[in-house]
Amino acid sequence: MKILMLSWEFPPKVVGGIAPHVHDLSLSLHEQGQEVSVLTIGTPETAEEQNWKGVNVYRVKSSNPHPPDFISWVLQFNLNLVEKAVRLLQEGADFDLIHAHDWLVAYAGKMLKHALRKPLVATIHATEWGRNNGLHNDLQRYISDVEWWLAYEAWRIICCSRYMFNELQNIFQLPKDKLRIIPNGVYPETFRSVPPGFASIRDQYAAPDEKIIFYVGRLVIEKGLDQLLEAAPRILAADPQVKFVIAGKGPYAEDLHAKAKQLGIYEKCYFTGFIDDQTRNALFRAAAVAVFPSLYEPFGIVALEAMAAGTPVVVTDTGGLGEVVQHGKNGLKAMAGNPASLAENIIWMLSYPEQARALSAQASRDVETEYNWEKIARATIRVYQEVEEEYQRSPWRWTPAGHRAPFAQSGMDATDPYDRYTPVAREATPV
Repeated sequence: MKILMLSWEFPPKVVGGIAPHVHDLSLSLHEQGQEVSVLTIGTPETAEEQNWKGVNVYRVKSSNPHPPDFISWVLQFNLNLVEKAVRLLQEGADFDLIHAHDWLVAYAGKMLKHALRKPLVATIHATEWGRNNGLHNDLQRYISDVEWWLAYEAWRIICCSRYMFNELQNIFQLPKDKLRIIPNGVYPETFRSVPPGFASIRDQYAAPDEKIIFYVGRLVIEKGLDQLLEAAPRILAADPQVKFVIAGKGPYAEDLHAKAKQLGIYEKCYFTGFIDDQTRNALFRAAAVAVFPSLYEPFGIVALEAMAAGTPVVVTDTGGLGEVVQHGKNGLKAMAGNPASLAENIIWMLSYPEQARALSAQASRDVETEYNWEKIARATIRVYQEVEEEYQRSPWRWTPAGHRAPFAQSGMDATDPYDRYTPVAREATPV
């Protein structure tokens, strides 16, 4: 099949988990014989068009003229995506299906769906309601409405965990037969390479006799890093030779610096800012434990990355993290929002290094068997094929929106321009 993938981030622009997900999924789909084109945002250092290991990547400018606010920026970006897609079609490109990732490309996904009369599949990676534990202002409510709109327009919705399946059902009242659960994945070899000068990289962040407790990810409230800082005094009381290395950037950075100073542990913390892949891999290898104390986490791909690297992991029992990590088998789970529980599990990892290594060995095996991209790509292709089969039977593909057509066989209301063939309801099952 010919897939048009829409994503607002794609390497080298990496903000969260969508960029690596779309990158790895696209490569894996290509390896499975699919023709994939990615429409995404451009960066100053990237070409407008490139073929990346068989995947066609097309980049557009984010906005011009400079928008006055965030929503205007999103709208202009989506118009640029549509403009580029039209140019590709004029040059002879063709697509069987559109796959949109999250609400920031919802406008382009919907417009191209109806302009081309091609089915739309959406992956919803997170919700505004979940990120903020509710909707508290007009912007959050608007974004949530766009997420609902994307879910309505999509023929199928892919989510990464049972947790997200339930969240989407509860928030948007989606039918079960419209949802499919396909977990995220990693290429393990990406995180297992030992970078040149490993020892010198490690020594930049901690003394030789210090044990590294490592976090990497965005510095935002929902990642629960304030809980890790509150747990730090208990951990240091049990083992003073500990260094907290916190890598990443985000709007919560200043608050975390201030909190570490307030707790009197600032000299035991190293806030690295953004780090490159080699440094990340070196710190994974050097760390005694990788910690992900999220309050909200639809999946938690960084935990998979740590597991692939062979680093013992402690996570909070929330969202997808609670599904990936099995307590006492491939890692440890603490209670979310509970610094004492977090400290207790980290201290156990530090106190029993042999058992910690056994957990990490099992975690590494689980990544290879359960979260490998070949398996994930095959599951995604099955969703595409399912949609294509229904699309071929549906009168929507040849009936202009709003026009009457012989809908009697499908039992649909011909007056609704958005009607689609709806299959018999069935339980969505994880891959």
